Amino acid sequence: MLEASFLNLPDRHWQDGAVSVWPAWAVREGGGATAWYNARLSFPDGARVEVLAVVVGGRLSLEDVRAQPPLSLDDLAELADWIEGPLYEACGTVPDPAEDSAPGTRYAAARRARPAWPRGTEGRRLVAEEYLTAQREGYDPVLAVMCATGHSRRKSLRLIAGARDAGLLAPRHARR
Repeated sequence: MLEASFLNLPDRHWQDGAVSVWPAWAVREGGGATAWYNARLSFPDGARVEVLAVVVGGRLSLEDVRAQPPLSLDDLAELADWIEGPLYEACGTVPDPAEDSAPGTRYAAARRARPAWPRGTEGRRLVAEEYLTAQREGYDPVLAVMCATGHSRRKSLRLIAGARDAGLLAPRHARR
C-alpha cells in the first residue's frame, strides 16, 4: 500500500514508470477532426496517473488528470515531461515551438531546455554508452537515449544510427 501523501514524480526515476497511450474517440466536424487519447503512467508500487488528452487543430491539451496518490503542484509540472513524448507519438503531432514563447509559459520553456549534448565523435560515444547500459540493465535503450539527450524519439534514433555507423554499436541486421 502507498504511504506517501503525494506521488512525488520529481523523486522518481523514468525507468520505473511505464507510460501507455491509446485512442479514446474521435469526432469529425467540417474539414477538421478532434481526437481524444487516454494515457496512463503507472509504477510498480501501485501509484498511477490517468490523463485524458485532446488534439484539436494539431494542438495537444490535457482535459482531465486523475492520480493515486494525489499530485502536488510540482508533480503536475513534472507530469508533462513524463507523458509528452508518448502522447505526441501516439497522436501523430509535434509540439509547437511558438507555444514556449506564449505568455505564461516562460517557466515551462526554461524547465524543458535540452541538456547540453556534445556533437561529433564524443556525442556518438556517449549515445552508444547510454544505449548499451540500458540494454544490459533490461531497459528500453531508445528511451534511455531520449532521456539522456532530451531529444525526440526520431532524433534519438538518428543519433543511435550515427553511433552504429561509427562502429560503436553492433549492426542492426546481419549482412547476407
